[in-house]
Amino acid sequence: MSEPVLAATGLYHTFFPGTPNEQVALQGVDLTMEARAFVVVLGVNGSGKSTLLNAIAGSLALDRGTVRLSGRDVTRWPEWRRAAFIGRAFQNPASGSMGNLTVAENLAVAAKRGRHHGVLRNALARGRRRELADRVRELGLGLGLEDRLDTPVGALSGGQRQALTLLMATLVRPELLLLDEHTAALDPRSTEQVVQLTEEIIRKEGLTTLMVTHSMQQAVALGDRVVLMHRGRIVETIGGARKRQLRVEELLDSFDRLRSADTVDESTADMLRRLYI
Repeated sequence: MSEPVLAATGLYHTFFPGTPNEQVALQGVDLTMEARAFVVVLGVNGSGKSTLLNAIAGSLALDRGTVRLSGRDVTRWPEWRRAAFIGRAFQNPASGSMGNLTVAENLAVAAKRGRHHGVLRNALARGRRRELADRVRELGLGLGLEDRLDTPVGALSGGQRQALTLLMATLVRPELLLLDEHTAALDPRSTEQVVQLTEEIIRKEGLTTLMVTHSMQQAVALGDRVVLMHRGRIVETIGGARKRQLRVEELLDSFDRLRSADTVDESTADMLRRLYI
């Protein structure tokens, strides 16, 4: 039996421990993803969504817990070492590409991900440029990037740059694709295009994908499982037939229940403070 692509077990992380600003970001998070799974993570600000992705990617050290990728224990691996197996797109379109390099140069760097030598050697030879242009044209959804291979990335629109970032993250097929609110900074038209591109790439490449979003519409439309995070925990998982029938109204009801529970907790805390402080 093959190992799951992702096995995150007992993840804990606290920001500013022992200070007045202490914030518990992850509280015993467990998440397992088999090959080709597409999990959407939903939650309010501060629920731990992006912290979870950072812990998996290696850009955040855990207080406790383990992260395994396809059977490898990568818990102590630095981010750069995990990047050989993980593709990633961020909320800021400028975060996943190099603005001073051209579209072709960015793609050439992405094509060498995980290799230790000769990063750009022969990467932009004529035949390779044709391959890159064909790849962009195939998945570009009319964004025209195949005709702008020599354009500095800094001159692209936000939607074009985020589409490029997504292509870069998947040009060499990653074992795990992490999408951290990758449409949040885009206008509605660009959001639609990037969501279409996301679906197309994940479907064609059969990628295992973990996507964080604030959009309930995206959580309903995308993926085969939704996990709701609250106060650093996974509090609900929606999969199978329930996910296929999921509606925004059901998610709104879930968040209303969480807010109600918070109100009760806060009221209890206020009462205890009045009694004992």
